[in-house]
Amino acid sequence: MNKHNILFIGLDTHKEFSQVATLEDGRGPKPQSYGKVPSNKKSLIKLAWQFQSKYPNATLHFVYEAGPCGYWIYRLLTSLGHCCYVIAPSLIPKKPGERVKTDKRDALKLAKLLKDEELTPIYVPEPDDEAIRDLSRARESAMSDLKDAKHQLKALFLRNHIHCKVNDNWSNKHLRWLTELVLPHPCQQIVLTEMIMTISEWLKRLKRLDNELRHHIRNWRFYPVVKAIQAMRGIRILSATGIIVELGDLRRFDHPRKLMSYLGLVPSEHTSSNKRRLGAITKCGNTRARRLLVECAHSYKHKPNIPTELKKRQESLSKEIVDIA
Repeated sequence: MNKHNILFIGLDTHKEFSQVATLEDGRGPKPQSYGKVPSNKKSLIKLAWQFQSKYPNATLHFVYEAGPCGYWIYRLLTSLGHCCYVIAPSLIPKKPGERVKTDKRDALKLAKLLKDEELTPIYVPEPDDEAIRDLSRARESAMSDLKDAKHQLKALFLRNHIHCKVNDNWSNKHLRWLTELVLPHPCQQIVLTEMIMTISEWLKRLKRLDNELRHHIRNWRFYPVVKAIQAMRGIRILSATGIIVELGDLRRFDHPRKLMSYLGLVPSEHTSSNKRRLGAITKCGNTRARRLLVECAHSYKHKPNIPTELKKRQESLSKEIVDIA
């Protein structure tokens, strides 16, 4: 037992427990099921200590799938000095004939695939980066909720054949017109009042999140990168923050093609023999970052110019960054 260099440990994580499987290094051993352990820090620390005592000369390599449980297991195990890998579920190889899926089988499969080097670990953000990302995503959710509330109000007007003569939607003048509007039935008036209150609350919530996000990113380690990409047209502080929080450290992409492949902005391809077929973009990877980049890219279909607001953003940047932009 003490001669093995690596012990591969697969974890099928859940809210209450984690299924554990192990696989020793070498050609002969087969993956073994260890059982279930509670999903808490004390149990995982004890589990790592037990494996380290049983295999004193081996390096422990843990692996588990990314999911709603987050990255606290990764950070806990790496803080103890062990290797840990987080795998995207969509990148795990699956045989066409596999019809049975259990926690035990998933843990055994993870350990075996890790040993065979058939798994690609994902990028795990730092705790501070993840906190900024949560704030950015909360703002995006608030924007989506506000958009849905506005659509519901417009649908109510469409059903009742109500036309607004105010051109500037959701301005103060438009909101005053909404409060003065009287619908034919009292029940519909209640619905209108509730919708107006909902939209007003979402507007305030969105404004609060915008202010908090602008405040906290100034102390963020990637704030210089956020400022730099604002030198390009169509990218302001909120969209720049959203792109960087989703991509993380850009230095992990040693070539622009790898970044584009990560975002799913490369064409799909089916090549066989002398035939090469290119299709639509793959749309794999980070959906939020891809959507933000596509929205920002629409600015480049217009006549190239440098407006006053863009000049102000470029004033505090170096000439090299401005020339690249």
